[in-house]
Amino acid sequence: MTTLALPRPDGTLEPYRMGPPADLPTRAAPARARRAYAAAHVVADPLADNAPGAPARLDWDATLAFRHRLWSLGLGVADAMDTAQRGTGLDWPATRELVRRTGAEAAACGGALLCGVGTDQLDGPPTHLDQVTRAFEEQLAVVEEAGARAVVMCSRQLAAVARGPEDYQRVYGRLLDQVRQPVVLHWLGEVFDPALRGYWGSTDLDSATRTVLSVIHEHPARVEGVKLSLLDAEREVALRRALPEGVRLLTGDDFHYPELIRGDQLGHSDALLGVFDPLAAVASAALTALDEGDPERFDALLTPTVPLARHLFTAPTPHYKTGVVFLAWLAGHQSHFTMVGGAQSGRSLPHLVRLFTLADRTGLLPDPELAAGRMGRLLALAGVGR
Repeated sequence: MTTLALPRPDGTLEPYRMGPPADLPTRAAPARARRAYAAAHVVADPLADNAPGAPARLDWDATLAFRHRLWSLGLGVADAMDTAQRGTGLDWPATRELVRRTGAEAAACGGALLCGVGTDQLDGPPTHLDQVTRAFEEQLAVVEEAGARAVVMCSRQLAAVARGPEDYQRVYGRLLDQVRQPVVLHWLGEVFDPALRGYWGSTDLDSATRTVLSVIHEHPARVEGVKLSLLDAEREVALRRALPEGVRLLTGDDFHYPELIRGDQLGHSDALLGVFDPLAAVASAALTALDEGDPERFDALLTPTVPLARHLFTAPTPHYKTGVVFLAWLAGHQSHFTMVGGAQSGRSLPHLVRLFTLADRTGLLPDPELAAGRMGRLLALAGVGR
């Protein structure tokens, strides 16, 4: 077994023996019992000037190869969203190119694809709602022209200029009136982005929920589903039960996803999860178990991943993307640990060490020797053992 010395919280070193990778079946067909999308990260060009505030430069071959991996496991891809560093390094020109390239790849292989529509191309804070609406419309056109289905993401710019629920209803109403096909609405909580505090016109979540439901009830044929990312399982279940018939709840709860996807006698959530990026193989196997009528195996596969997910998304939660890319590097899905915007510095070494051990114990590292070698190089760079 592969062994390496890892630092403990007190700064001393102790030997750590890695376990075997999980032996998981692979699948090519999408799940039948649930719709499931992995929100995918992007792979930066390690030789480009991906410094904070600089234009994002991507390794397109590696970025698209990772999306093909997700499709090969039967998962859909949710692209150009929070996990892809929207608002934290991935600017609009790079996002637009990402949508176009991923759209072409999805069309070629028949992969399911959702893409985020936002307003982050605006320079500076808007002064009126029409600016926000036009920004949404511009991005919607790009996504629809790429052949993808749209996820209407929460907008920092709308949160800054809206004065109450009526402004949200006005902007979303105008957008939904013109979509070519039904969209997914995204409610991202302030734990993921503090700039979204009071989204939907109120800091009271009951009031905000009423506004969301009002928008959906006014346009039920134009809303495919709602992705909820509040990390509040009870609130998600309540919203799920209040949705009009035919409108899906896609869980974005990276803490409670096993129970929400499994569901109960009154229904279940589908999935659109950032944590499914590193958990893709396990998620695929768990969804296969549900297709085969084996919820106990679903639980046995997915529930042990929750400690890793909770560590990955620990506060400050917006930095979870650093852990996602770190795990992709350890697993051999990319050749380096570099991110756009210099975001690889978003987590501490102790955090990453803990993430390494949790990934190993969950069987997520397909090549333990490769993972150990890369972890060892990161530790050496930090001066550990010298």
